[in-house]
Amino acid sequence: MKRIVLKALNILTYAMNSHIPFKKVYWIRDNYFSRLRQGIFLFKDYISKRPYKKIEFFGEFQQELTFVLPFAYWHHLNGTLATTISSKGTSPFYFFSKTHIEKNEPRDWLNNSKNFEIPNMGHSNSFSYRKWARLPLKQHYRNDEFVFEKPLLVIANKYNLEWLEQPINFFSLDLLDQIINEFKSSYSIIYNRPLSTAIVVDESEILDLGEYDWLRKNHPEVVLLNDLHQQYPAYHFNELQLKVYANAEKFISVHGGTGTLASYFGGINIIYSKRGLEHVFGEFELIFPKLSGAKILHAKTEKEILKFAKQHF
Repeated sequence: MKRIVLKALNILTYAMNSHIPFKKVYWIRDNYFSRLRQGIFLFKDYISKRPYKKIEFFGEFQQELTFVLPFAYWHHLNGTLATTISSKGTSPFYFFSKTHIEKNEPRDWLNNSKNFEIPNMGHSNSFSYRKWARLPLKQHYRNDEFVFEKPLLVIANKYNLEWLEQPINFFSLDLLDQIINEFKSSYSIIYNRPLSTAIVVDESEILDLGEYDWLRKNHPEVVLLNDLHQQYPAYHFNELQLKVYANAEKFISVHGGTGTLASYFGGINIIYSKRGLEHVFGEFELIFPKLSGAKILHAKTEKEILKFAKQHF
């Protein structure tokens, strides 16, 4: 039956999305199928409304943030959430879940392709918000502990393999130097590039950009989140990220889970993305702003990053 439905959806999806490259259309089809499957849960979700839902996910961090967390939070608000299960260190994101289980399993992007239990299971040019609720991370984690002299500007970077290739979307040392020199007089700058020891990694190996010693030497005024974590070891790194981000309104981030997390805290988030399915489906205009109401500015070049920052910061 599943095979028949998928074949029918293939025809429908291709007919409705002829402007999308043929090899990308299956992402939309799979989203349609996952939404259709929600009909199985009509009675449990809207009539009996007892805690039954077990949500388990070990896929990409970005997909967890955009699709899984809002789905789990909707079930929490609906009274139907029973258990959430995810990778090590994810409890701070599932603060609302009465029973959250962390398993010592690596993230695997193929996990996304097997999971039809979530209405929005992957990249698409349209999303269902029927069982999707905005998660109040900023409101929950805003605090008086991580307050700095000036307003916060968070630079959220990454430097890892992408699509099994060398790094594509990242801030170079030269670009970091330009951003910091431009804004250090007006903002307290937080720099964040999580190390593999702080987060659960997937097949995208984290590489060494060599910026930490460079920043300590050339820009000692910049607070390195990894160094801050050493000062506050009682906090898991993810909880520290959330507490610091919750006190910020300005973000410059990069493609992937890094930019997605920065979109959860309102204000303005400039996302540097040179390539990705988000471009094909227009996701920076669709679902990213819905995560918190943040203003999302998609920069495709380093020049655009600086232009947007000077205009809006």
